[in-house]
Amino acid sequence: MANQKQPERSFQELYRDDPERADALVWGRRGALQGAALAAMGTALGAAIPFARHMPGGLVPAALAQGATQPQLLQMEGKAPLIMQGERPLNAETPEHLLDDPITPADKFFIRNNGNVPDPVADPRAWKIRIDGEVNTPIELSIAELEQRFEVVTRRLQMECGGNGRSGFSPQAAGNQWGNGAISNAEWTGVRLRDVLRAAGVKDSAKFTGQHGADTHLSAQGPAISRGMRIEKAMDEDTLICFRMNGAAIPQMHGAPARLIVPGWPGSLSQKWFTRLEVLNAPHTGRGMGGTSYRIPVRPIVPGSRNNGADFVDMESMPVRSVLSSHAHGTRLPTGTRSLDIRGHAWAGDLSVRDVHVSTDFGQSWQAMQLDAPPNRHSWQRWQGRIALPSDGYYEIWYRATDSNGRMQPHVAANWNPQGYGANPISRVAILIG
Repeated sequence: MANQKQPERSFQELYRDDPERADALVWGRRGALQGAALAAMGTALGAAIPFARHMPGGLVPAALAQGATQPQLLQMEGKAPLIMQGERPLNAETPEHLLDDPITPADKFFIRNNGNVPDPVADPRAWKIRIDGEVNTPIELSIAELEQRFEVVTRRLQMECGGNGRSGFSPQAAGNQWGNGAISNAEWTGVRLRDVLRAAGVKDSAKFTGQHGADTHLSAQGPAISRGMRIEKAMDEDTLICFRMNGAAIPQMHGAPARLIVPGWPGSLSQKWFTRLEVLNAPHTGRGMGGTSYRIPVRPIVPGSRNNGADFVDMESMPVRSVLSSHAHGTRLPTGTRSLDIRGHAWAGDLSVRDVHVSTDFGQSWQAMQLDAPPNRHSWQRWQGRIALPSDGYYEIWYRATDSNGRMQPHVAANWNPQGYGANPISRVAILIG
């Protein structure tokens, strides 16, 4: 019949299809969780909410906000079930609970491509890399020659996509909607870029670099990406030309037979399938440079507004961030669980992490975690601790890190920009007891 009443949607459906209406129904005009709505929310979550009185007005529970749709998972031989972010080019994110290893295994390493993946080469050790531009003696050396001429070093180094955390921006920024898992901390073996630059004789006019690789744009017209950095970062002792990852040959998907690792800065600088480095007296103008590409506003702009990036600056050291790796989002634990041992990792670009704190009562109180020192500079740091859970029910574990300069992860993503760089809000994982 025409006037037949339509059935009301469930909380999960309402949050998925009409989050603003769901928010209004749950929280009311005064921003306090309503009695009937509290019961309904508990039903939707499958458990009571012990710390409901501390829920900030308008907060959508993580189980509803993050669990409305199931992500598509990568199915590829030799890779864990990563979260698909794009098929062409292939990009995939590592779920936080798969980032528990101190050294990220190759199968759990996130995938970030900008174009076509080159074919494997017959003789990796014959692969050549050229250094030219503002140097006294341009040189071209094979991997075998690099190993023979320079000290080979092994370091645990973080490598993070510049857009990690992009999904935290509102309104949505352009690009792959990375959560927290476009990060890895592998063990890299290679030679220091600065040793090779010194062998070429860096001139006083050298101010910047331009990196080049063998991957091509999806259109097959030109390189997929070609970025550059200040010469000071190129001369950092941890900036490496790498030819081994975790003691083995670098997998083809991750830049074999040689790639740059520029730890702590956007991963786009860590050129895969590395072939050439130009030393320049002015900023590089390759694909992925200028405008709003890997650049952030000097002064805040209106979220959602258009901007040509004329007054933006290149993103350099990545912001402080943390992951919880001991428990997956949506974990259900046995009735009567009253304490939980948790752990994860934290990092802060060129800096180190000073503190990690955890909250189970929606930010009303925070508990300091034990934080290990990094095994070497530019490696992430392990954190761990035990939390108390006073009763069965629905909980959210909130976790935040503070860097060595005292900057803490914010409650919401700050400094919105069109391509979504630098979002590092506090993260939260939902768990159910009983």
